[in-house]
Amino acid sequence: MKIYFNVSASAPQIRYKGALLEGFDAIIPRIGASITFFGAAVVRQFEVMGVYSVNDSQAIARSRDKLRSIQVLARRGIGIPDTGFAHGTRQTDDMLDMLGGAPLVIKLIEGTQGMGVVLGETRKAVSSVMNAFGQLKANFLVQEFIKEAGNSDIRCLVVGDRVVAAMMRKGAKGDFRSNLHRGGTALAVKITPQERKTAVKAARAMGLKVCGVDLLRSNRGPLVLEVNSSPGLQGVEKATGVDVAGKIIKYIEENARPKPTRSRWKG
Repeated sequence: MKIYFNVSASAPQIRYKGALLEGFDAIIPRIGASITFFGAAVVRQFEVMGVYSVNDSQAIARSRDKLRSIQVLARRGIGIPDTGFAHGTRQTDDMLDMLGGAPLVIKLIEGTQGMGVVLGETRKAVSSVMNAFGQLKANFLVQEFIKEAGNSDIRCLVVGDRVVAAMMRKGAKGDFRSNLHRGGTALAVKITPQERKTAVKAARAMGLKVCGVDLLRSNRGPLVLEVNSSPGLQGVEKATGVDVAGKIIKYIEENARPKPTRSRWKG
């Protein structure tokens, strides 16, 4: 967030604390959800300068828009939970019927790490949460609750065209959310060929070369919950013993076009 740059056709620049950032062969974007706009702009500027980014700016922006990403996945025929979206809450009852009734999961589009995700176990509860979010002028999704998943999901780390590690995350007692930041637990898991294929297909649909794909095991096969362009590595590396960071570096070494110069930045 302290970077600033000059958008120029002839001499684009990126600067930090008065120093010119140049000569980089590649970058690995690690962008928090709250700074997606500026972070993607910085990645675009590196792209303007011909620097290889393991995830390009368009793919990052696409994956961060929860509604857009779900629409992209649906268009590619990739399994997702049935999802509702509307402007306002005037047709709450019909939307609930459309999605098969309660229980349903209500998600703020801007939420992350399990925040802004609520389980409505009854029609009244779902309607109350929808109306509350509506009063706040917040954009939200309403999704079917996959009961057979047992309050757990599978995080697949995709690098290139391969799932390099996978873990099962289970929510803390009494919490249907499986996020490790919310007190969930994780352990290594052997995924099925169909789950592996789904994770890779979802990453390709988003245009991401490195990502975390969150899957639910349902009665109709694996369903994609989310595709994360900046997945945490500590949890999956601890659970599986796989050096995911090392595999990312190896992928960059094999795919980034080398530049003849080296950076003069010493900081």
